[in-house]
Amino acid sequence: MMSAATVAILLLVLIGMDDRVREQVSLRVFAHPSVELASASRHVADLTSVVAQAAREQSLSHAPMLIFTLAAAVLVLFMLRT
Repeated sequence: MMSAATVAILLLVLIGMDDRVREQVSLRVFAHPSVELASASRHVADLTSVVAQAAREQSLSHAPMLIFTLAAAVLVLFMLRT
């Protein structure tokens, strides 16, 4: 449950920050349902690639913050473990 919420928050942040992700999500949300069912796998692959590319570019832009956040998460995990 918590990991699904984390993925949802990450997706919302990417939608808020990147125009390409926002465009792809709006195309998927406002399209016709019958057309969407016919080509769902292709759309999922397209959306996944756009999200992955945006996440990669954002992580490269903010690499020091990403490293700090990763180190903080590891330290919190070790503190909770003991």
